[in-house]
Parts: sequence; structure tokens; C-alpha cells
Amino acid sequence: MRKSAAVLCQDKASLETLQATLAGLGVEVQKCRTEQEALEFVLAGRCATLIVDFDLPDAEGAIRMAKLLPPAQKPALFALESRTWLGTGQAFQSGANRILYKPIDPELIKDAFKTGRKTGRANRRKSERHDIKTLVYLDLPTGTLPGVSLDIGEHGLAVHAIERVPMGTDLAFRCVLPGSHVTLQGRADVIWASDEGRAGLFFSKLAPATRKQLKNWISRQSRKHAAIANGLLPPADVHVDFAPCEDELVEAL
Repeated sequence: MRKSAAVLCQDKASLETLQATLAGLGVEVQKCRTEQEALEFVLAGRCATLIVDFDLPDAEGAIRMAKLLPPAQKPALFALESRTWLGTGQAFQSGANRILYKPIDPELIKDAFKTGRKTGRANRRKSERHDIKTLVYLDLPTGTLPGVSLDIGEHGLAVHAIERVPMGTDLAFRCVLPGSHVTLQGRADVIWASDEGRAGLFFSKLAPATRKQLKNWISRQSRKHAAIANGLLPPADVHVDFAPCEDELVEAL
């Protein structure tokens, strides 16, 4: 994979410093305009580093989402901060591995990337069998809530979002099936949800062609089929709220 870094930043001076310094390290800067663009770049495996400017409104969400990924997919997470953030700890609490304060010191960038590459290689060695995750978008009345897939099966999927998923029915969702170019889109009922952002979605409406594509995808996951079949049920150690019709739905699984 070509060395590259996804950068979510609109500060001209910071971008110029990053591009000049990383070019010397053989790292290409991929400028991203939105949180979604940055995360899709990460999930496509096209970068080993995600750099996010915490002066942007969506910055914390981008880091928190990337933190949910398994080690094999997780990039090194760097936060850019103004000195006014000093001492708040927000970037580290969100999951950032390293903080770079503005104006950025090129030497600190070089040091951060040397450390990040070592961490990335160690993560990949330790997690070769981790399942590949994909972004899931849930359309709520208040806006779009992104999450990371935990399991996908014929009847539904389990997700981990950056905030609690509200209980409800007929929720529009979309995602790309991991390891494919197939978009899974339809409507679902939230049958359980936890305070930590995990939730189980039962497919209530899928187009026939979409359901056929899903079945074909599942058949290609034969080695993981047993885990996929039970993936919609909540983990035993997670406290959740259930929908009133939980018994019927669990029987269907």
C-alpha cells in the first residue's frame, strides 16, 4: 500500500506544513473535506494515519469512529489542536494516539510518524484474523448517525455507534458489505440497544435484489457463518434495552 495520510483539516498553514514535512517522509497527504470522506478513506485501507483538526466541529466524531475499528484496520490517530485546548484532555479521551499543537513543529511530525508506523505494524501482526468492519449509516429524525458494523447476517446486523442508538422501527440504513462493492440499503427495527452505542437491527424491508446480494455475500463467508448467524443477538456482558417484540424476533434468529 502506498504510504498516505488522511487529513481532515481546513487550516491552510497546518496543511502546508503537513504536506511539506510528510513529502520528505514519502507520505502523501489526502485532504478530506468531511468526517465521512475521511472515515471511508480509512476503511478502504488507503491510509495508515488519520490526522484530524480538533478546531473542526466533526473532529471528535471522526477520531471516536476510527477508534472503534479492529487493530488491523485502525490507523494511527493524530489530533491537531490549538494551544487553547491545552490541558483539556479531549483528544486523548476521544482516542487520539498523539497530539500536535498548532503551529505545527515539523520535527514533532517526523517523530509522530516514526512512532505511528511501529504501532501500526505491531497492530497488524497481532490481528491478522480480525473481521473487516464497514461503516453503517443510520438515518435518524435528528440526522445521520454513523457506526461500525459488528456482525451482518441474513436477518439483520449489529452496530457500534459513537452514541446511543434510539429504539424505534422503520429506520433507514445503508452500508457497504465488507470486502465487496455491494451496498446494503433498506429499513430496519432496532431490537436492542446499549448505552455504549451498540445496537441490533432487524431487517424490516429489503428489496428482493438486495436480499439476494446479501445471501450471496453470506455464502462467501462460509468459514464465519456460525458467528454471523448469531451476530444480531446482544453480547451477554452488555446491558441493553429490548423492543417489546423481542421474543418473536429472537425466535426468528
